[in-house]
Amino acid sequence: QVQLVESGGGLVQPGGSLRLSCAASGNTFSVDAMGWYRQTPGQQRAMVATITSGGYTNYADSIKGRFTISRDNAKNTVYLQMNSLKPEDTDVYYCNALATDGRRYWGQGTQVTVSS
Repeated sequence: QVQLVESGGGLVQPGGSLRLSCAASGNTFSVDAMGWYRQTPGQQRAMVATITSGGYTNYADSIKGRFTISRDNAKNTVYLQMNSLKPEDTDVYYCNALATDGRRYWGQGTQVTVSS
């Protein structure tokens, strides 16, 4: 089992920045890719950004150039630096870990609200 704990969400004005963090614990040796997803109530969870253990990254088109995902393997932590935030970035953001056996683990979610 892998446990994920997110932090860093909150309320920010348009154009502002936030940094999300997600710390993994448990069987972290089994974790390959990690990432961030977002979800609006009533809609499907959507990929924001992912990063493999080797550092290969993938981003949703809507946030390219504004968000950066990074990973500290020694700390078993993944980050999402969110810059130039827009109101449409408002959502609940979830951390995800994909294990080598195909299991997916999710954090509890952190609310990001972009509003003036």
